[in-house]
Amino acid sequence: MLEVLKLTHTYGEQTALDDVSFEVGENELVSIVGKSGCGKSTLLRAVAGLITPTTGEIRLSGRTVDGVPDDLAVVFQDYSRSLLPWLSVRDNVTFPLRRRGLDKAARRAAAEEALEEVGLADAGGKFPWQLSGGMQQRVAIARALAYRPTLLLMDEPFGSVDAQTREDLEDLLLRAHAASDMMILLVTHDIDESVYVSDRVLVMGRSPGRVMADLDVGLPAERDRIETRELPEFVHLRSEVGRLVRNNAVPA
Repeated sequence: MLEVLKLTHTYGEQTALDDVSFEVGENELVSIVGKSGCGKSTLLRAVAGLITPTTGEIRLSGRTVDGVPDDLAVVFQDYSRSLLPWLSVRDNVTFPLRRRGLDKAARRAAAEEALEEVGLADAGGKFPWQLSGGMQQRVAIARALAYRPTLLLMDEPFGSVDAQTREDLEDLLLRAHAASDMMILLVTHDIDESVYVSDRVLVMGRSPGRVMADLDVGLPAERDRIETRELPEFVHLRSEVGRLVRNNAVPA
C-alpha cells in the first residue's frame, strides 16, 4: 500500500502542496487530475523520492520513503529523453534489471516478455531513434513492466503522442494492469482518460494544491473503448470530474 500523509511542499514562499493525504491499495490504479499548477508533478516527484516534502510523510509497503525506493518505476511524458539512444531497445529494457541482481539470461528473458506484452516483440534489436514516438513510449512502458515494481508512477505518459496512439496506449495500460499486481499512480490532464483507465480518480484544486475529491470509478473491470464510454456511469463520472476540475481550479 502507498500512503501519503498530510503532505506539504513549498518552493520558497510558494506552497505547491498543502495537507495532501490519500492511499493507493494493492493492484489499484489511481489517476490524479487537475489544471496546470495544482502540484500534480510535484506530488509524483515526492512519491518517487526525487524531492523531500517540506512536511508530511510518504510510506510504501509500510516503509517511509526517504529516497528513491527499489520497488518503484516511473514512465515520463518525454519518451525521447527517457530512453538511451546508444542502446538497443532490448538493452534499454534490460538496463535497470541489473539492480534486481538478475543474470544476463534472466534479464533478456524478462525484456523479451515485456516487449511482447507491449506489441514490440520484433523490435528488440532496433534503436529508439528508429521507432515512432508511440513505439518509443511502448519501450518505456516495457522497461517499467519488466522491472515488476510494487508501484508504477506515470507522469502524463501519453501527452506527447497522437490521439490514435494515445488510445492504443491507454488500452495497453489496462491490459498491463489486469495482468499484474502493481499499484499504478497516473497523472493526467485528460478527464476521459482518467475515468476510462482508473479504479479511482483524485481531483486536485490549486493555489495551493489539495485533493478536493476522491471518486470511485465503479466501471466493469473489462473495458471497451466504445462500449464503456457509452455507459451512463462513465458519462456521469466524466461530467462530475470535469465540473470539479473547473470549479476548484483558480483561473489562470
